[in-house]
Amino acid sequence: MSLTNFTIPEVEKLVTSPGEPGYRADQLLGWVYKRLVVSYDEMTDLPLAFRQKLSGQISLHTLRPVREAVSLDGTVKLLFCLRDGKTVEAALMLYAAGEGRTRTTVCLSTQVGCAIGCHFCATGKQGFERNLTPGEMVDQVLYFARRVKDKKEGTESRLGHITNIVFMGMGEPLANYEALIQAIQTLTSPRGYGTSARNITISTAGMVPQIRRLSGEGLKVGLAVSLHAPDNALRNRLVPLNKRHPIEELLPACREFTQKTGRRVSFEYILFAGINDSLAQAKALAGLLRGLNCHVNLIPANRTGDAAYRPPLRGVILAFERELGENGVACTVRVSRGQDINAGCGQLRSQFLFER
Repeated sequence: MSLTNFTIPEVEKLVTSPGEPGYRADQLLGWVYKRLVVSYDEMTDLPLAFRQKLSGQISLHTLRPVREAVSLDGTVKLLFCLRDGKTVEAALMLYAAGEGRTRTTVCLSTQVGCAIGCHFCATGKQGFERNLTPGEMVDQVLYFARRVKDKKEGTESRLGHITNIVFMGMGEPLANYEALIQAIQTLTSPRGYGTSARNITISTAGMVPQIRRLSGEGLKVGLAVSLHAPDNALRNRLVPLNKRHPIEELLPACREFTQKTGRRVSFEYILFAGINDSLAQAKALAGLLRGLNCHVNLIPANRTGDAAYRPPLRGVILAFERELGENGVACTVRVSRGQDINAGCGQLRSQFLFER
């Protein structure tokens, strides 16, 4: 058991059921989520006997780093080992003032492997092993929060705290729905980590029932949908989930999300040379999204060693962006980060597993 796997009410019950006063729960939560300690020994305002009892029953955290890669652009990629020996990735991305709003972003995983099976994705090729617990998600954020607080990242964009959290690492977040929601509640609770839901984004390959369910949660989180194609035939090939939830079901669910939450949807569109990067496809994409409160992130493909999925030339990318803009679709070409350390989702773990 790990304390980060408990909900806030469960922590209260944990503290008060043996007879401790209720304010001890806030003290305990403050040490874990605000002061970011890693040991009960550091909780100096809690009675020693209480700390010893807790330490004998419940650990504070669920993971440990086993491999690290640091990019020239400041991106830090971590491979974490979980209690059962399985591994997951998370990344810290630092954006300076010249790259839009200065921010410090954590990209975290929600599953060990992934069952969606997108052929271009390194994680998709690993298969699915299990869901992460809420605590295993939260602990990825807390690890990097400690690291940033300790000022180990020497870039001008360092803010001393995490500004943004994106569930875009290994796995399909909405396939691990209950654990995802609990993790978000812990991360956004004023008694937990205390970040704003507006600074959290959930990425999905397009799980329509879960998108509709998320729309009714009352959470003001962002939603990013991995689209990658303007038609079902191509999307079936790139994102196999589309065979179950085709575009004509996905887009109405996205529209419902924008209407209920007031948040616009981001559509992730990875550009693959000769596959989905033509001007005709850009025009078809614009027609598909017309009238929807959305933004398109154009992402040049990561080089994963599969020659079939390579990035287009720069001129092709800019022409695609221009075509979307001329047809009334807000779009941005995402700056690729961590290219020198193969920081794409699943790549560090794939290398680790291959070496083992």
